[in-house]
Amino acid sequence: MSDSPATPPPSGAAPAHVSAASVRHFRYYDLVMAAFVTILLLSNIIGASKRSVVDLPFIGEWPFGAGVMFFPLSYVIGDVLTEVYGYARARRVIWTGFAALAFLAFMAWVVVALPPAPGWPHQGAYEAVFANSWRIVIASMTAFWAGEFANSLVVAKMKVADNGRRMGLRFVASTFVGQGLDSLIFYPIAFYGLEGWPTGELMKTVLSQWAIKTGWETILLPITVAIVVALKRREGVDVFDEGTDFNPFGARV
Repeated sequence: MSDSPATPPPSGAAPAHVSAASVRHFRYYDLVMAAFVTILLLSNIIGASKRSVVDLPFIGEWPFGAGVMFFPLSYVIGDVLTEVYGYARARRVIWTGFAALAFLAFMAWVVVALPPAPGWPHQGAYEAVFANSWRIVIASMTAFWAGEFANSLVVAKMKVADNGRRMGLRFVASTFVGQGLDSLIFYPIAFYGLEGWPTGELMKTVLSQWAIKTGWETILLPITVAIVVALKRREGVDVFDEGTDFNPFGARV
């Protein structure tokens, strides 16, 4: 088996249908991984803890987590990863993101705990922004792990079952499952019982997060499909997870 990069097909030709294990090197895999980890970290740093509200006609005020504006992009990239590069390579990226989240939590804890210099006036603000409780850290990492693996599994399984057809359907279905798990795990673990998070508002936030995230996937679907088609053409293959080990703790690609 050759370890050389996949050779793109002639212009206009369909990518070759290959098994996930038959290709060793890709041209853009590392760039997609970098985009995934970047969005994951930034959405957790900037928007995870802020609860916003919007006034909807006929409904009234409806709360949502501010991170929902950008975090769903990680699921879009997760769809791209699994669709183009296969479940095993997406699994590697998910674990990379998990490790990055763990380091983010550790670094935030160390930096916040360091005693501020005399006269430095921003310790309180720094703690308010970066001092996430261990509940939020555990909730974030658990929800990310479960949601992303569910998302990738649904894409891979539906692709094989449909023989590559109905790409848009599997992207939306995978996001519905993955983001549903993410929201159902994160918010109750992170905020249940805390001041400012009454149970009714918490469940509204869970439902709104689920709906908004799935809605984002639907809105961005034409862009997602266009990126997938372009990457498949440039990589020269169409990877199918036939015979793939779907154990999330597996290491083999």
